[in-house]
Amino acid sequence: MSNKQALAADDSLPKKKLDLIPVFLIPVLALLVLPLYHLLSAGSTADWATATIAGIGMGLIIFLVASGFSLVFGLMDVLNFGHGIFVTLGAYFGVTFLAPMQSWYEDPQSIALNLLALAAAAGLGMLVTAVIGLVFERVIVRPVYGAHLTQILVTSGGLIVAGELCIVFWGPDTLPLLPAPSLTGALTIGNFAVEKFRLMTLVVGIVLFLIMQLLLNRTKLGLLIRAGVQDREMVEALGYKVKFLFVAVFAAGAALASLGGTFFGIFMNGAGVGLGPAMMINIFIVIIIAGMGSVGGALIASIMVGITANFTGSLFPNLQAFSSIALMCLIILWRPQGLYPVAKR
Repeated sequence: MSNKQALAADDSLPKKKLDLIPVFLIPVLALLVLPLYHLLSAGSTADWATATIAGIGMGLIIFLVASGFSLVFGLMDVLNFGHGIFVTLGAYFGVTFLAPMQSWYEDPQSIALNLLALAAAAGLGMLVTAVIGLVFERVIVRPVYGAHLTQILVTSGGLIVAGELCIVFWGPDTLPLLPAPSLTGALTIGNFAVEKFRLMTLVVGIVLFLIMQLLLNRTKLGLLIRAGVQDREMVEALGYKVKFLFVAVFAAGAALASLGGTFFGIFMNGAGVGLGPAMMINIFIVIIIAGMGSVGGALIASIMVGITANFTGSLFPNLQAFSSIALMCLIILWRPQGLYPVAKR
């Protein structure tokens, strides 16, 4: 693509004013809950702040998975109900690749070795899962492009088959996947405490979001991806093979889901075949709230789902499973297309 073509393509993308209203929903939601901590749980502002940070950390784990799913649908028009298997694989690969680095990962004297072992295991898991994602796309997804009902059936079947293969390789029992010593416990400042592991997921999630935004908005590849989301025919008319973009985005989405799966497995203290499918409920809710194809919307929606579930679990435990669905219904009543819809279908 020449510079003139790139500029023309960029100009052809819809220019939207920055809508900050959804961003403010996060602090508004958190502040609305603050009085309830004093009235219903005899808690303090510090308890509320701790729950808020913990919810954001959980939300950013959800975001790692949801962002890839959102881009895959936005660019490829694929409803991949098998996306959860990449989460499951991330947790299993976390167990597998941490095993030879166990002495580093469990060293109570070295935070650096703990984090290095975790980063290496997560990175290897992302790489292998990306390759598996390529196979999944080629064998299962590619034959059903453009047929949503068939996609749902076929990818759901792929999820079941892949789950059974996981049982063959790793067994039916949940494998222990515990946080490193340096990520165990909480950092305490006065009456305020935040779990170290959730704080780490918060930092990693924000950094990856910034990298994705930089990639999508400041690089030629990002321009092609955004153009493909808006108008695939235009990108093809410029001489680019859109299917290669499809494959790259699908592999990247699988890798991000793997990272989210590694973190989610540590959060749940184990890797099991049901880990991914269980997480996919929240992923679908996030995608509906965010708007199809929106990475920024996925970030906001993930944080909202994370803090809503955390607040409800603290104040009304019996309603925790319902809280995310209720949030989704309220958002859809307000904005039927989601917070930041990008994909036009």
